[in-house]
Amino acid sequence: MFEIRNSHRSMIVGKNGMVASSQPLAVQAGIDILKKDGNAIDAAVAVAATLNVVEPMSTGIGGDAFALIYSQKDNKLHSLNASGWSPENLTIDYFKDKGLDKIPLIGLQAVSVPGAVSGFEKALNEYGTMGFKEVLEPAIYYAENGFPVSELASYSWHRAVEKLNSHPATVKNYLPNGCPPIVGEMFYSKDLAKTFKTIAKGGAEEFYKGSIAKKIVKFSEENEGFFTLEDFAAFEAQWDTPISSKYKDYEMFQCPPNGQGIATLLGLNIAKGFELESMIHNSSQYLHLLIEAKKLAWADLRTFAADPDFNKLPLDELLSDEYSVKQQNRINLNKAAENVKPGLDWSHGDTIYLSVVDKDRNVVSFINSLYFGFGSGYVVEGTGICLQNRGALFSLDPKHLNSLEPRKRPFQTIIPAMVFQNDLPVLNFGVMGGDMQPQGQMQVFLNLVEYGMNVQQAIEAPRFKHYDDNMIALEQGIGIKTRAELISKGHTIRSDIGEFFGGAQAIAIDNEKDVLFGGSDPRRDGCAIGW
Repeated sequence: MFEIRNSHRSMIVGKNGMVASSQPLAVQAGIDILKKDGNAIDAAVAVAATLNVVEPMSTGIGGDAFALIYSQKDNKLHSLNASGWSPENLTIDYFKDKGLDKIPLIGLQAVSVPGAVSGFEKALNEYGTMGFKEVLEPAIYYAENGFPVSELASYSWHRAVEKLNSHPATVKNYLPNGCPPIVGEMFYSKDLAKTFKTIAKGGAEEFYKGSIAKKIVKFSEENEGFFTLEDFAAFEAQWDTPISSKYKDYEMFQCPPNGQGIATLLGLNIAKGFELESMIHNSSQYLHLLIEAKKLAWADLRTFAADPDFNKLPLDELLSDEYSVKQQNRINLNKAAENVKPGLDWSHGDTIYLSVVDKDRNVVSFINSLYFGFGSGYVVEGTGICLQNRGALFSLDPKHLNSLEPRKRPFQTIIPAMVFQNDLPVLNFGVMGGDMQPQGQMQVFLNLVEYGMNVQQAIEAPRFKHYDDNMIALEQGIGIKTRAELISKGHTIRSDIGEFFGGAQAIAIDNEKDVLFGGSDPRRDGCAIGW
């Protein structure tokens, strides 16, 4: 178990259950479900649905989801992939004919079939104890009766004004007074409430085969989209086998590709070959090593992370001990690498996170996203559903593993994580924020394991963020001396103000004391609550 120390914000301690996420109203919704004898799976869906209402720029049923679920029903860890696929009739040629080499971030061409609702239902049916009627109550309540907008949500809302003016239906739903809500202003989502009521009554079938699917497809047809009713009716979320790697006596689990969780594992596999315990936390020596490990992991990620239904991916080889040693030997501890290539020569060549643990120690690591803030910028008329823009992550290079093809799932950035020790979960966590997620996960995990921090300290500690080549950003709290030494090693430090270093949520499980310890990122509006 991780050591307990003091931190700036006290970590939360509980026994009967705990929820950690980025918005207090959603966290409370999850706690209420647990207190009604719902389990962690029930609570996770309730939190995710409520976040759709109270943090609409980040997540929603117009987006995708992934989850790791440890169920006492069978004492096993399960991976849920609720990411949707591209329309059958959308091809690379469509974009090439328009002279585009990338899929635009705004508009219906960037939207893949939203997978979240199918994932919600599949998780509830297999491992939950409640149905949509019970778990959607909090979301419906806040959508109908309104909620006071929180500080960082308001900030993100204001940043998205240009996108929110993309379509009249989006303006109607998210700029009803012509401008974004300010902190504390009441906001209502009447159309979304009706949509949730429809799902509560008719289940995922309404979303993929019924009235909601028909509204989305009609909206798509009217706005240069490519969806057909068959694209929705044929879709279903799926269970996968989690992937993992060992670090000392811990084992970290991730969902397999098409997500980027493998990058966290690849980075840790490189880092474990060095004596981190001899390095000062956030020293130039330590940060340089993690940045270089991240570069190598990302080179492989960008090459091999794609829909496994379309390609045989070399996951076993990438995660092998032999490959880890090979990658470790590529690191120069004194100089930043440039133009990093994949280590394997293979011829085939805004988000929310929530963590829930219940009294029986069912554990859910859950992430749900629209990708960019307010996704594609398009809200389906009469539904309140903001459609994601995950399809923009496809490559338009037909030779790339992640190339756009009919009914293919794009590469995904959203990744939940879970850590085991002695065959039991001891850490349930995630770090939302695009490609900050794997590098943030690696930093939070090592803060706990190598530097004896508790969950709150591990979350609060200053972070780095690596971009492409040798460009990095460093959070306040990383000193001038360290910055100068990193520059001398060949790194370039961005001086952007307001850079986002991710939003982490975590619950640590002490299996000996049978107690839960929760932490929540002060970089976001959220909290952890235990009881």
